[in-house]
Amino acid sequence: MSRVDFAFGAADRLRMACDVVHKQYLSGRPIVVYGRDKSLLKRFDHMLWGFEATAFIPHVWTDDPLADVTAVLFTAQAPIKPPALTGKDAWLLNLDADCPPEAAQFERILEIVSQDPEDVQQARQRWREYKAAGHDLHAHDVSSRTQ
Repeated sequence: MSRVDFAFGAADRLRMACDVVHKQYLSGRPIVVYGRDKSLLKRFDHMLWGFEATAFIPHVWTDDPLADVTAVLFTAQAPIKPPALTGKDAWLLNLDADCPPEAAQFERILEIVSQDPEDVQQARQRWREYKAAGHDLHAHDVSSRTQ
């Protein structure tokens, strides 16, 4: 089963997601960003281009011709490890309100939870579902971090 890390109490969920993706990109770790809400993913896409003046994080959608050579991939479909990532420790960043389907194929799943009551409630439901599926759960309080 996968390790699932919940970072809860984020002041700005998407801003923290940018920081997480940036850190993983710099470490050389491939990451798939999942969410069924394409408008949310598009907003996140735009944020990655400008969240830091000196940060450059190449990223594409999983159906892009450059997906095989890009470490950060976006998908609104059930996330799968692209063939180019087979054998690599690709992680999954879930930006969806629900647990991602087929998540167990990823070594690690990252969940960022804001302070918004609806987001917290949805995260609690995901926690219960991950736990019932036998995943290794970890909680991290990030509410004291400035973003």
